[in-house]
Amino acid sequence: MTTSYSKHTLSNGLTVLLKEIHTAPIISHWLWYRVGSRDERPGITGVSHWVEHMQFKGTPEFPANVLDKAISREGGVWNAMTYIDWTAYFETMPADKIDLALRLEADRMANSIFDPEEVASERTVIISERQGNENHPLFLLDEEIQAAAFRVHSYHHEVIGDMVDLENMSRDDLYKHYKSYYVPNNAVLAIAGAFDSDQMLGRVKELFEPIPAGNEPPRVGRDEPDQSGERRLTVEGPGETTFVKIAYRAPEGKHPDFYALTVLDSLLNGPSNLNMFGGGISNKTSRLYRELVEKELAVSVNGGLLATIEPFLYSVTMTVHPERSADELIAAYDEQIAQVQDEIPSAEEIARAVKQARALFAYGSESITNQAFWLGFAEMFDDYDWFLNYIDKLAAVTPEDVQRAAQEYLRPANRTLGVYQPTGGAA
Repeated sequence: MTTSYSKHTLSNGLTVLLKEIHTAPIISHWLWYRVGSRDERPGITGVSHWVEHMQFKGTPEFPANVLDKAISREGGVWNAMTYIDWTAYFETMPADKIDLALRLEADRMANSIFDPEEVASERTVIISERQGNENHPLFLLDEEIQAAAFRVHSYHHEVIGDMVDLENMSRDDLYKHYKSYYVPNNAVLAIAGAFDSDQMLGRVKELFEPIPAGNEPPRVGRDEPDQSGERRLTVEGPGETTFVKIAYRAPEGKHPDFYALTVLDSLLNGPSNLNMFGGGISNKTSRLYRELVEKELAVSVNGGLLATIEPFLYSVTMTVHPERSADELIAAYDEQIAQVQDEIPSAEEIARAVKQARALFAYGSESITNQAFWLGFAEMFDDYDWFLNYIDKLAAVTPEDVQRAAQEYLRPANRTLGVYQPTGGAA
């Protein structure tokens, strides 16, 4: 995997990262905006996700009914995603067709229409999406846990937004958000694939540099106070399955402890994937799988640690075995956490956990699309050197580091514990 790349800042503040990869005649093009649900206040929760939807509704140059056809006709794929910290758009195309993606993204950075009829139509779509999420027990549990874990910070609410806001937001709310955050000085353009960097940079300047810089985008900026004790909650809803989720307040992506906590997650649950559209690997050698699933206390167990701008959550989600109770599972889980806090894990066990985390990281970095993803994603919470140094940082984690991370972060006083209690019927 080549590590050679170049980084540029245009006169209007747009950050551009270019990485030549000539293994196939493909280019992947990602445009990232530093805006997500953390930039929302009550009354407009879900606005970042809704604006993402509106970016597919057309500009005068690229009307909505030609966008999909234009990309697919040229053999490309495209999509977008909104998260708590950022919104990203990507196109992966044959190398000789990439100019379409460049022109499209430069155009909709400044010229999206936000037609009132399209806004009304998309309101129905997003409300239906929210209602669909509410049919899933884990969404309901996740939402309650996130709200309980963050009472002050804007990480409090889900990316999809609260139903009351989706029902009442106006076209002007959406357009104001778009014009405030979709400016070149709040964006990162990341391109990887078969191109000449000088030629590509020249074309990027032609298309993007005429777009004027905007004002510094507003930030909510409300720090979450330290948690002073365990928070517990129960969610009741349809279904036959009981779920337990335990979420600990965790450090941000560029914090030095992020790597020790990553290895701890690999030890307990098997590694979690930082690449949000990558695959996974088996967790059957992990401690919690052996002690909870193989002993039929749980049907499944998995963990998740995300790289975020500000401190977020490390979570463990467990499906309770039909013949067991949530209390039994929680007690057995706590025993395993106490063990790693009291006894330093063996060097062999940590070496295996590091190896698995490194393998999953490599699997999520191998394609040209994934390489372009990492160029931009790392810039959202740190910079691309974070990606380049990640494997070395993991390899440097010691058994003592893992024990310390368990002692510091996996304390009951640092967690929110939720149980989804089924009431029967169809979920």
